[in-house]
Amino acid sequence: MLTYTVMILGLLTLSILVLPLVLPPLPPPPLLILFVPVFIMLLLFLLAFSPSTLPNMASFGS
Repeated sequence: MLTYTVMILGLLTLSILVLPLVLPPLPPPPLLILFVPVFIMLLLFLLAFSPSTLPNMASFGS
């Protein structure tokens, strides 16, 4: 099982190294698509630091 995992990771690494040399260069994506990861990060940041509306369960402990 471990040898298959190492072999798959090795093939993925090799493809990441070789495919950019073989494939033609692509045009840059539209600006809106470039900002999608930034919007996702902002949404996660806001969710992480927004106050929770759940009651504090620690105060109900014994």
